[in-house]
Amino acid sequence: MKKNIPEIATGDTLRVHQIIKEGDKERVQVFEGLVIATHGGKTLDGTFTVRKESFGVGVERVFLLHSPRVVKIERVKQSRVRRSKLYFMRDLSGKNARLKELNRDHQMWEEPEAEKELEKIAEETAKEAEAAKAAKAVQDAEMEKKAEAALKAHEGAESPTPEDEEVVEDKEDKK
Repeated sequence: MKKNIPEIATGDTLRVHQIIKEGDKERVQVFEGLVIATHGGKTLDGTFTVRKESFGVGVERVFLLHSPRVVKIERVKQSRVRRSKLYFMRDLSGKNARLKELNRDHQMWEEPEAEKELEKIAEETAKEAEAAKAAKAVQDAEMEKKAEAALKAHEGAESPTPEDEEVVEDKEDKK
């Protein structure tokens, strides 16, 4: 269980930082939206549902409160709501989807171990970049050697003699 548990309520607008794994790389993705439901409170199986609209399409994600993948949660603003579940927001859009603002009290909850994890990810990314840069330098050096060898071979080749030109002309005459 996490020690520093955020106070999440429906109607809050949150920015959730989550570690995403793509192949063998990891990065932090931010998902910002309105909390439309919470389940389980602060227990081990507690979740909260965040909804946002992206390019005209509603997107909802359910986050586990104690997930090690959730690195940081920021509360951007609070809104005044009279229901515990805001599922009716799915049908609203534009100005109808506005909620009355309670305050813009910006709060942030972060796990200290998550900071270490982020530093580790940054170090791995830097090492991968250095390795790629070194491999590219080796590859460039090999390409330059091949180019120099090709130039030397080209310069070393004799220019065609008049006899060779006659042979070429004879072949063209036969065609």
